Amino acid sequence: MTLWSGRFTQSLDSLAWDLNLSLSVDRRMAIQDVDGSLAWANALHKAKILSDEEHGQIALGLASVKEEFASGKFSFAASDEDIHTAVERRLTELIGATAGKLHTGRSRNDQVATDFRLWMLQTIPLLNNALKDLQSALIERAELADQTLMPGYTHLQRAQPILLAHWWLSHFWSLQRDRERLVDLTKRVSVLPLGSGALAGTPLSINRIELAKSLGFADVSQNSMDAVSDRDFAAEFLFCSTMIGIHLSKLAEQIVLYTSAEFGFFELSDSFSIGSSLMPQKKNPDVFELTRGKAGTLIGLLTGLLAALKGLPSTYDKDLQEDKQSVFQATDILLGVLPVIAGALRTITVKPERMRAAIDSFMMATDLADYLVSKRIPFREAHAITGKAVRAATEKKIQLDELPLEAYQTLSPAFEADVYQVFDPVKSIVKKNAIGGTSPQSVKKQIELAKSNLTLIPSPLGEGSKSKGE
Repeated sequence: MTLWSGRFTQSLDSLAWDLNLSLSVDRRMAIQDVDGSLAWANALHKAKILSDEEHGQIALGLASVKEEFASGKFSFAASDEDIHTAVERRLTELIGATAGKLHTGRSRNDQVATDFRLWMLQTIPLLNNALKDLQSALIERAELADQTLMPGYTHLQRAQPILLAHWWLSHFWSLQRDRERLVDLTKRVSVLPLGSGALAGTPLSINRIELAKSLGFADVSQNSMDAVSDRDFAAEFLFCSTMIGIHLSKLAEQIVLYTSAEFGFFELSDSFSIGSSLMPQKKNPDVFELTRGKAGTLIGLLTGLLAALKGLPSTYDKDLQEDKQSVFQATDILLGVLPVIAGALRTITVKPERMRAAIDSFMMATDLADYLVSKRIPFREAHAITGKAVRAATEKKIQLDELPLEAYQTLSPAFEADVYQVFDPVKSIVKKNAIGGTSPQSVKKQIELAKSNLTLIPSPLGEGSKSKGE
């Protein structure tokens, strides 16, 4: 018998029953459902709805149900419509009719919203820790890189020389923003909907502030209609997850390129490479390609939920049953990908000689323009003169540092014999010493700041410290 069958004279069609079921998805919130039910029982007891004896029976029964879930011994029944039904059905088997008093003043509408928020509050720290470990791997790679040079790219064209450490850290900061978004999201997740009833609130004298504290929520919802319909937190969680996926995809794309024979900057460990069933020589970066592909799945999950939420009428509608599967799937994707990518990065072999060989004097063209600026020539004019030098060297099929001094002086009398010093990539990098630049001194400070950010960002369940180093 369902929790709602009293007003019906006919059984639900079997196919409609299958469509209506959500147990295969929301059973993941079993522990949260029991915890929320126990907190509600405590609130009912304090409101004198439950006697001491009834409260004791329900509390002991729920403790037994929780233990069955924790040990994997809980047995679901064919009649269990959702996790709430399963818990109440089992509680009834354990303690009898008294279990029927637990749902007094409560609806599955506010119950499921509470379960979902509790689950998310407990899941965000897991994602945060996985992100932190990947960030740690990036810091480790940056420290190992020391002063290794590599070509930097814009538009996938060689642009300017940079430190490899600077490149590794460029991915650290995008993940830092991801962690900060998760922390900020937590404030909006940590709002208790329990006590909102189906839509109008509970008629019982429930202390919702106290109820919220008992479950670890920071606040209570202020409008019962909004509370049972609000899934902003789920959409925001999926947005945060999607941004993580996009940042991982960006990193993966570059690793795929840099491990190719055409670049040859990195080599993946055998432990994180896949072979070909046909071509014995192949060593494929499948884990990074899968990561790149899963970003598309995450985007789809986000847009799918947004489409489900669009235009819903007020309060709860069954469309909202689609919220949890997307969030659970996104969580599983990220918790599966993040440790693999961290492991793969830690075991990559760097080929510094290949990176250094990819740096040519054309990549110091901006330094050449800056040289003219130091001679009091306006930058726009210096840029044009340098462009002509690039064209002259290209036409002669030589490097910029091979262009004769006479050719430079034909373009501008400001060029002197010391012009060739600008083509030293190390000197070029050392000059980029402003905060955030690629100089060794700047990168060293960046590494220290990155380390401090790992610990300074507040825990998702805390209220504390700043996320930026000071």
